[in-house]
Amino acid sequence: MLDRRTFASTLVGAAIWPTLAPAQGASKVTPLYSVVGENLTLYDLDIEAANLTRRKTIQLPGSLQYAWPSRDRRFYYAVASKQGMAPASRDPNQPAGNFGLAFRVDPVSGELTPHGSQVTLPSRPIYMSLDHSNRFMITCYPGPANITVHRINEDGTLGDQVAQPGDLDFGNYPHCIRTSPSNKTVVMVTRGNNPTENRPENPGAIKVFGFNEGRLSNIASLTNGHGFGPRHMDFDPKSRFAYFCLERNNRLDVYGVKPDSTLTTEALFKRSTLRDPNDTHISGQGPGAIHAHPNGRIVYVSNRSELATERNGKKVWVGGENNIAVFSINQKTGEPTLIQTVNTNSVEPRTFTMDPSMKILVAASQEAMPILSQDDEGVAFSLLSAGLSIFRIAEDGKLTFVRKVDVDTPCCKEGQGPQTQGIQFWCGSLAVA
Repeated sequence: MLDRRTFASTLVGAAIWPTLAPAQGASKVTPLYSVVGENLTLYDLDIEAANLTRRKTIQLPGSLQYAWPSRDRRFYYAVASKQGMAPASRDPNQPAGNFGLAFRVDPVSGELTPHGSQVTLPSRPIYMSLDHSNRFMITCYPGPANITVHRINEDGTLGDQVAQPGDLDFGNYPHCIRTSPSNKTVVMVTRGNNPTENRPENPGAIKVFGFNEGRLSNIASLTNGHGFGPRHMDFDPKSRFAYFCLERNNRLDVYGVKPDSTLTTEALFKRSTLRDPNDTHISGQGPGAIHAHPNGRIVYVSNRSELATERNGKKVWVGGENNIAVFSINQKTGEPTLIQTVNTNSVEPRTFTMDPSMKILVAASQEAMPILSQDDEGVAFSLLSAGLSIFRIAEDGKLTFVRKVDVDTPCCKEGQGPQTQGIQFWCGSLAVA
């Protein structure tokens, strides 16, 4: 007899994706979600028209940091914080409040409604994901470095926290955490921090843990010398490779996944994510998100440039790459080849997502930013808005930019840069978080 979880798992390959009923003659749409501060907005994504229509906004108890759909697409899980981008260890004056949330997904409209009680988290979270059995929510925290694991109840609500051993190695500034395809290990990416005048470098690493019924155990800590700064990761759909984008290195590193679900000690390949690695603006660069195409042949990485200067009292963007890098993956070796970079026409594409049919990619830029331009009287300013940049995905994985849908980011209207609550921090679909 199949229980709910086993039955749900058998449906993954043939899941019925929520689609909204179209008007006569109109094309079908699928739900897409975006967050600005505490406001989560549902958009209708029209696949054929490659366009978004804003449907509904709900307010969360804190600024959403990351979210993840269940495998059966019935629930969405998220972590949120009243502390915005300021970890509790850095700014004790920020208001308390860090939460894990569960939502039920309406199977027709894609609208989210709270499902069960929220759980309290120890500090500001940065990333969460579900294990492959969908029985656990795993969350990592940048400061103080930490991991929590919460059970997911049979009805999809969030349950109690799983106690962990006291000797776990959390590293410096955790930024992403995922279970391996076998569900036997957990991989956490720790970005580390560059040195400052008052502090030496906090080295980054890739932490590998054993995973058994929600409990973690130390296995390995993979480092690559000073300056190693991984940010996000994804697994090859066929469980052969693990892909890491390095924020502090502007690089894509490929590791092998061994039969025991651990990783090779060294990267198999290292490739720049940039169109022009020698650009003078590289100091303001850093990859954002990374996602592998379900066909295993393509990996996408967002490049972000926040390099700015002060002009007439304004923070003004001065250049760099804000694009999506497209890598072709050698199916035998895992070697990545950069085949395309496509401009998002925005600043800081922090996250991106793809629709379940893999026909559309949407990138969410973090903030609006004044840019310099020339007019008849000399230097002038124009505001490059934040937005959701929409691309068509071709059969070979390459992208074609279609349009950008503007998104209001209240804290950035005058170009002061991101604060705590008014930036576009995340976007996701029911296929890719």
